[in-house]
Amino acid sequence: MAYVISDECTMCGCCKDSCPVEAIAEGDPKYVIDADACTDCGTCEGECPVSAISAG
Repeated sequence: MAYVISDECTMCGCCKDSCPVEAIAEGDPKYVIDADACTDCGTCEGECPVSAISAG
């Protein structure tokens, strides 16, 4: 199951920069994760400074 980004996202970009498969893109008003591209590695979850990312 792909990871998801909650409304707590502050658009800092840490998750996007850490994603090894480039599954994260800038959305409005928060970053979004492409469920088809996400490999469930969890790297983004650990990089988010506000804990806005969780397993979907």
